[in-house]
Amino acid sequence: MASSSFSPTQEKFDVFLSFRGEDTRNGFISHLNAALCRRKIKTFIDDELKRGDEISPFLLYAIEGSKISIVIFSKDYASSRWCLEELVKIMDCRKMHGQIVIPVFYHVNPSDIRKQTGTYGDAFANHEYRQRAEMLQIWRSALTDAANLSGFHSNVVRPESKLIEKIVEDILKRLNIMSSSYNKNLVGIAMKIQEIKFLLSIGTNGVCKVGIWGMGGIGKTTLANAVFNKISRQFEGSYFIRNVREESEKRGLIQLQEKILSTILGDEHHNIWHASTIERLRRTKVLFVFDDVTNLNQINELIGDLENLGSGSQVIITTRDKQVLVSCRVDNATIYEVEELHSDESFRLFSRHAFKENDPVDEDYMALL
Repeated sequence: MASSSFSPTQEKFDVFLSFRGEDTRNGFISHLNAALCRRKIKTFIDDELKRGDEISPFLLYAIEGSKISIVIFSKDYASSRWCLEELVKIMDCRKMHGQIVIPVFYHVNPSDIRKQTGTYGDAFANHEYRQRAEMLQIWRSALTDAANLSGFHSNVVRPESKLIEKIVEDILKRLNIMSSSYNKNLVGIAMKIQEIKFLLSIGTNGVCKVGIWGMGGIGKTTLANAVFNKISRQFEGSYFIRNVREESEKRGLIQLQEKILSTILGDEHHNIWHASTIERLRRTKVLFVFDDVTNLNQINELIGDLENLGSGSQVIITTRDKQVLVSCRVDNATIYEVEELHSDESFRLFSRHAFKENDPVDEDYMALL
């Protein structure tokens, strides 16, 4: 995502990358950004060369709209007024909104950043001729505070591929913790999510298939979506295929098949029956949710034989007909029947929609039950 196309009304980002372009843009940053994107982590990276001294307003909005900021402290990071302004904003967001800030010390000593010595001292010596003492102190404080945070050291974690891998895994863990708030407004679903995750863990090798079965409107899609949002970043590719029955009846599944394969394999013009496509799928650990399936042919048309997916792949199928799961060769032990809400959960759900609260405070309402 280029900074020039960002506006505060657009959706927010998982990660904001702050870096000195001349030091790292075409090397470390390009590889880190690519690794984050492969894991479906939405990043904001300013891919334009920074000119001038004033930080642009949309960069400030991007920082505010990100869950995590990664600051790559390189040799000449502090020589850029723009980078220092970014850092001040990032540390303000940490203080005011609890934003997570992760420093990466890229071939620099954290103490040089903390104390503004070495190349950081040289940078401030140059800034002193152009900047007010008050601004210099703000920059120094931001650098000191950021350097005191726990982060990653390129001189400790080697090679760089391993460093990037560790950063990405750390980001994934933090985002997964944050995602727990996604389900806080859903009633009676927390335990169900854990039960589905347990069923998915039963098959550690090959392809694990879990069926979610129940009558229409009972919450199968909501449950599958909650599980998908919680675990999808653990896979090399993921896709939630909504309303399979409706799509099959209205438009057919060929276009949807092309879209799925393009998303998972990263390019276009695939045919699910071509040997090269099958081989690539066999090398890819994926997560698929097939929502509202009525027969096995629909899945075959979309993605072929599920056994052709990479080892460790997981498949969730929602349906109103248990026999569909049997025909899809879902083991009976991994079929989950969605039950109705308990009476207290039903009351809480009703209250939330009717009164915008978990329990009505007016006793007159209670008397009507």
